Amino acid sequence: MCTTCGCHTPLPAMPAPLPDTSWESRLVHLEADLLASNDAQAARNRQLLQRAGVRALNLMSSPGAGKTTLLVETIRRLQGTMPVAVIEGDQQTRLDAERIEATGVPVTQINTGKGCHLDARMVHQGLMQLPLLPEGVLLIENVGNLVCPAAFDLGEHHKVVVFSVTEGEDKPLKYPDMFRAADVLVLNKCDLLPHVRFDVSRALDYARQIRPDVQIFQLSATEGSGMDAWVDWLRARVRA
Repeated sequence: MCTTCGCHTPLPAMPAPLPDTSWESRLVHLEADLLASNDAQAARNRQLLQRAGVRALNLMSSPGAGKTTLLVETIRRLQGTMPVAVIEGDQQTRLDAERIEATGVPVTQINTGKGCHLDARMVHQGLMQLPLLPEGVLLIENVGNLVCPAAFDLGEHHKVVVFSVTEGEDKPLKYPDMFRAADVLVLNKCDLLPHVRFDVSRALDYARQIRPDVQIFQLSATEGSGMDAWVDWLRARVRA
């Protein structure tokens, strides 16, 4: 267990082998057991989703990158064309879930308390509260954090990192595990580019250094620019 935030993020490698009786060794074994248990539940989640014919996306980002706004605008464009359900993850409150509820789609809120990420067990509990309709999409909004969520498989089909132009173009290099885990990158808040010092080419180059095959979308969820390409890609993934 992480000694700084209490989450189940894997510990860094120890500088030298330690006796099996040491507390450090026991802690590493505990981490391995926890992640193995999570991966087993994630596999069950994925099987459940596949049997239902539902595509799942795990949206991750730092706080304030615009995940919820992106979800709301995505839902509005998908409604009437395919079923949509949402799992909302936050440490506290139902504020984001209430924004999703206003669109009319099914949503369940998961509050993690002191936890800084969703895990597969939490997502399974959320799945039990939602309708899973064929040819539908499940959108999972993870807790705002660029570290811990990267390590936890939830049973999703795609990991999506939402990265805003207000954060600085060096985020892929500072948080490589997140940008390596995500096969999709959404560069959000592009409407603010005239007002911030952000080098788009450098940011995307850094992202490709970490994951060369990453699928990239540049958009503004608030103004709508770039949203059509993102939603078209999502529709194609569900139909596939």
